[in-house]
Amino acid sequence: MSQSGLFSLAPVIITLVLSVWSRNVVLGLFVGVFSGVLLLNGPNLFTGMSIMVEQYLVAQASNSANVGILLLMIFVAGLVGLMEKSGGAAAFAGMMTRFITDKIKAQTAAWTSGALLFFTDSGTPLIVGPLFRPIVDGLKISRAKLAWIIDSTASPVAVLIPFIGWGLYSQGLISQEYKSLGIDESAFLAYIKAIPFQFYSILAVVMVPLVIMAKADFGPMKKAEQDCARGIVMESAEALEAEVVSETSLQKAKPIMVWLPLGSMLIIMFALLVPQGFPMDMANMPSNAFRASLSTGYICAAMILMVLMWRFGVRTLSGSFALYLESMSKVITVLIILVLAWSLGAIGKDLGAPSYIAALIDGRLPTYLIPATVFVVGGVISFSTGSSWGTYAILIPLTIPIAHQFDVPMYVAIGAVLSGGLFGDHCSPISDTTILSATGAGCSQIDHVKTQFPYAIFNGSCSLVAYIVAGITGSVWALGLGMLLILVGLFFLKKL
Repeated sequence: MSQSGLFSLAPVIITLVLSVWSRNVVLGLFVGVFSGVLLLNGPNLFTGMSIMVEQYLVAQASNSANVGILLLMIFVAGLVGLMEKSGGAAAFAGMMTRFITDKIKAQTAAWTSGALLFFTDSGTPLIVGPLFRPIVDGLKISRAKLAWIIDSTASPVAVLIPFIGWGLYSQGLISQEYKSLGIDESAFLAYIKAIPFQFYSILAVVMVPLVIMAKADFGPMKKAEQDCARGIVMESAEALEAEVVSETSLQKAKPIMVWLPLGSMLIIMFALLVPQGFPMDMANMPSNAFRASLSTGYICAAMILMVLMWRFGVRTLSGSFALYLESMSKVITVLIILVLAWSLGAIGKDLGAPSYIAALIDGRLPTYLIPATVFVVGGVISFSTGSSWGTYAILIPLTIPIAHQFDVPMYVAIGAVLSGGLFGDHCSPISDTTILSATGAGCSQIDHVKTQFPYAIFNGSCSLVAYIVAGITGSVWALGLGMLLILVGLFFLKKL
């Protein structure tokens, strides 16, 4: 049975409203999917629940390609947990703090450390923040500035890496839509091609060293820096005084506990992928073979790290393995979101939502504005919910079919969804990375939001212009325009 009209959007609307109201994306997605099943099959709650479980949740979770993604996410979570708790990431970041003698070097080192800890977006603020807080205090750099730096090297870096949680999660959503539309391209390759069109993410990372080198702070951040230079330090009662790592681990950990597992992981991945045609013949590479190669790399990296933790006396082998399993269990919420997101996409298609949206757009909105519109809508949703991943779950199943139908450059559209979700997340006071960055840097959440918000809006405005141009041209040169706007804008804002 296929519905049409406004009712086809009811599951998405219910999901969005409930997610914002409850601040819980899982609840919003669950009720949204269930409401769609009731619209399709009648108001019987028990029958509807049975159909939802059998025809949507189980069907999506048991799909061969989807199972591969879920397992890979579990292995990623296990390795990330080991990395965070081993102390190796903190030791690696500590290595970066040598020879820091002035403000520019301190801020640049914090930015570099955060970017290199790409494997853990949530761990970055809790590792880099406490490590650099005494340094920035001594050099009279505001803690709000440190919070902005680590917030700009957490999620914005993570979303640009295709083989960690952010990329794998998004590829799972993309893969489902590509399969439904009969698009013969791997989700991994599509994600790679969409990376240059993640304008906000790229500009957020690039903007940090530009502001540092040019000393181009503006707005409330400029005042915070001036106050700090006069000895006024805004602290937070909720400042993180103890890291997520034990003191014993910090004392015994070595930087090799980061670079050796990650380096080995990449070598193993490429050794398994290249004979199968990576990266030249990705179209003919079986998706499960690709995910199996990635999973093997992550498993081997975890085994190497557990041996290193034992070798340096950080944990016993049994203790490391217990931590590995515990870290795996923490990803269960993400897996639930992913399965519910797949189900929401499926129920939306059964109700005819993409066709209805296409009919609304046709003749009313120029197709070249679709990426820019998606970017803005994604920003609003993620700002309201505080969740980039929840935003992707809602928008990707709607955006890809629309882009396909109207011949919108697909990689621009995907990049717009990914950047829009991050844009709103960066502005949102209820985002987890906003809270963690403020906590790690030792400033109040309000001070962090107040000082970062103008930077995010400035970046978002430049990205919006770039998406309009990219929607017209489909060219990656729109990113160059965005960077030019950032440079020109900073030149004038510095004078204010």
